[in-house]
Amino acid sequence: MKQTAAEIVREYGPFPGVDCVHGVSFDGCRVWMATGARLDAFDPESGEMLDPINVAADAGTTFNGEHLFQIAEGLIRKIDPKTGEVLATIPAPGEGGDSGLAWAEGSLWVGQHRGRKIHQVDPETGKVLRTIESDRFVTGVSWVDGELWHATSENHESDIRRVDPSNGEVLELMKMPAGADVTGLESDGGDRFFCGGGDQPLVRTVRKPARD
Repeated sequence: MKQTAAEIVREYGPFPGVDCVHGVSFDGCRVWMATGARLDAFDPESGEMLDPINVAADAGTTFNGEHLFQIAEGLIRKIDPKTGEVLATIPAPGEGGDSGLAWAEGSLWVGQHRGRKIHQVDPETGKVLRTIESDRFVTGVSWVDGELWHATSENHESDIRRVDPSNGEVLELMKMPAGADVTGLESDGGDRFFCGGGDQPLVRTVRKPARD
C-alpha cells in the first residue's frame, strides 16, 4: 500500500449561513454541498455561492450527468438540478446510518458510516447489489477513472483511500492533517478531490495523486 500526506491546495469557506458540510458533488460547473436543511452550491473558480436547492441534505450527494442524488432521513432523492424538483425516492441501505454517495457503472455507491461498508445500489429500486467492507468509518465516496476512493474519519483522524472494488483492499492512502476531517468526497474528473469539512463550514481541495 502506498501512503502519503494529503496535499490541500485550496480551502473554500466559511460560507455564510452554513454550519457544517456533509456530502459534496461536482456537476462540471458547480460544487454542491449538503448542509443539512438544503443543498448549497458554489463556483469552484471564484468561490461565490450560487442558488441553493431547498431539500433535506444531511449526508451524501452525487451527480450522474443529468440528475443529483441526495441522502437524507434514510432516503435517497433523485433531483432535477435545474428546477429543484424531487423526481423519485428510494430507501437508503443504511437506514439512517448512510454517509457518502457516488455514481458509477449505472449504480449508486453508498457509504455506511459506522457500519464500515460501501454498498452498490440499484438507483431505481434501492436494492443492494453488493457490499464492500472497510476497516474504518466510511464518510465520502467517489469514483474517478475507474478507481474507487473513499474517505474515512475515526478517532479525530481522516484519510482518503483508493480501494480495490472487488475486495476492499486498500491500495493507496492519503493522510489528512490533524483537524481536517473529511465528510463528503468528490473528484472533479481531473487532479482534484473536493472534500466536505464536516462540522467546519468548509470545503477543501486535495490534490489527486498523479499516475505514472
